[in-house]
Amino acid sequence: MDFLGFITMLIAGFTACAEFTSYALVHPIIRQLPQKHHILFEQGSLKTYGLIMPILMPLSVILTLSFALFTNELGSIELTARFTTAGMFILATFITIRYNVPINKEIKQWDADNPPSDWKEIRKRWMFFQSVRSWLLLIGFVSLCFSMAISY
Repeated sequence: MDFLGFITMLIAGFTACAEFTSYALVHPIIRQLPQKHHILFEQGSLKTYGLIMPILMPLSVILTLSFALFTNELGSIELTARFTTAGMFILATFITIRYNVPINKEIKQWDADNPPSDWKEIRKRWMFFQSVRSWLLLIGFVSLCFSMAISY
């Protein structure tokens, strides 16, 4: 495996796994918390994810697209898998910027003791887009792994 392949696998894998784990394993538990603790946890996670994901998601797009464009002598299956990977990461990043980020900005401003009356509906909308982007990232990562497995 070359360096571009290695760094793409590392960054895209971490990004996909972090988002999918959040969706599948963390958020189902958070939803069971009392209102105040739920909101405080969400606000706290925005501080951590908000530091790394604005870097890792675009970087994953750049890496997966570069990996598809700048690798030589690939068969059509490998090339299709690599462009599928890039497409999934591009779409997930678009969804994040278009839908999740504006909701995140709103949630950061909430008073946990007195949230908006429709706070659960806002969280459900965020979770819908979280589920879509998480699955896109996971499928993209699996496609990346597949492209590497069949080309090496």
